[in-house]
Amino acid sequence: MTKENRQRLVYIVLDYLSTNVAWLLFNIIRFATIAGRQHQFPTLETYLEDPQVILGQIIVPIVAMAVYYLSGYYNTPFLKSRLQEIVVSIASAAVLTIGIYFAMLINDVTDDRLFSYRLLLVLFGLLFLVVYIPRIIVTQINHVKIKHRTLTFDTLVVGTSYSAIEFGKRLMNMRRSMGFNIVGYVEADEGRRSPELDKPVYALEDLDSVCKEHNIKNLIIIPHRHGIKATIDLINRLFPLDLPMFISPDLYHLMTSGARISNVAGEPLIDISRTDMSQSTVNIKRFCDIVISAVTLVIISPILLAVAIAVKSTSKGKIIYTQERIGYHKKPFKIYKFRSMYSNAEEDGPLLSSPNDPRVTKVGRFIRKYRFDELPQFWNVLKGDMSLVGPRPERDIYIQQIVARAPYYSLIHQVRPGITSWGMVKYGYASDVNGMIERLRYDILYIENVSFSVDMKIIFYTIRTIITGQGI
Repeated sequence: MTKENRQRLVYIVLDYLSTNVAWLLFNIIRFATIAGRQHQFPTLETYLEDPQVILGQIIVPIVAMAVYYLSGYYNTPFLKSRLQEIVVSIASAAVLTIGIYFAMLINDVTDDRLFSYRLLLVLFGLLFLVVYIPRIIVTQINHVKIKHRTLTFDTLVVGTSYSAIEFGKRLMNMRRSMGFNIVGYVEADEGRRSPELDKPVYALEDLDSVCKEHNIKNLIIIPHRHGIKATIDLINRLFPLDLPMFISPDLYHLMTSGARISNVAGEPLIDISRTDMSQSTVNIKRFCDIVISAVTLVIISPILLAVAIAVKSTSKGKIIYTQERIGYHKKPFKIYKFRSMYSNAEEDGPLLSSPNDPRVTKVGRFIRKYRFDELPQFWNVLKGDMSLVGPRPERDIYIQQIVARAPYYSLIHQVRPGITSWGMVKYGYASDVNGMIERLRYDILYIENVSFSVDMKIIFYTIRTIITGQGI
């Protein structure tokens, strides 16, 4: 078990135990203020032995753990923001309090409404304080360990130039550690190796096996001497490692024409492997993807059958068309679509579709217009290859052309690709690379503003597009 999973397990166990204690304390107070007064139970012992009270003692902590998970609290076991921790703990306690009230406490009989509100406030206070205190103690212990370098995370610096060595030394010699433990360098530019190297140097081609063998946790990317394009090419090669990749704010500014602060107390670094999306949004988004895609596949099964019959009976070839696309963290996956073109449509090589494309079948034109060809992608969503909402995934051959002209396209790989996107809503299908780059502007805007409300808006407009038949 990795130290991240061990730490995550510590938080989970503490949260479960502390939630049990909080709910037990609330039941004791509830007995003293309501059940005892109404003489429903002669003693506290008989009250706590009541089947409904026992059931509540079992269910409430389990439901609480689901809320804590959706809050994203367990996503990052180390390097937690203490301000964010208190905000997440307050929000989780508030959600639980409201849920418990409507599910279990709304029938508590009392003539004093103000007293009921006070009892709810007590419940909120217990769910917050009893859970938060163990959390902040563990978090503070970890912060002290990181500060004094007794807890570190093995890190590779991608670059072997003089500036790379100086940057690594500066991180290691900081008065307050940021948790990075530089264990080696990666040669990303042949012939640019500083003579002051004092740690192992690894070849870029061997980086995948090196990261696994040495349990590397972070990569710090030093700008390439050949400029932004060479640096972007390097970042694209590193995305599939599925590791946090840190760059300097000035490099991020060159890529996006924008800036955001990632670290205030230490060396300013930006994790380019992920968006600024909150961890709660990440988990809720994935939870909604699973539930909605599973339910949708069941509901639309008659439509899937009808489209499958129509595709098979009107043209030769497979019903489901599969194609390799590039997804989250630049990992390839097979995308599923109903075949809308003749089976030999790309015998002369990859070619984007156009509005009057002769390769599209009659049925294909109809299902493309109403986006029925995209319906099998709900299976991609259920599998985790895609999300309901996210930038449309492209083929690697087109990604290379896009990146050559729009380096910031690399940011697309920070999130899962989607069935629909802001780019698809505002621009639609792209018939050439110019169109892809134009659509990319909307997708970058989405990544910088991703939220549950934005996803709902995109889904609403997508449904309107389908109903009105504006799919082409």
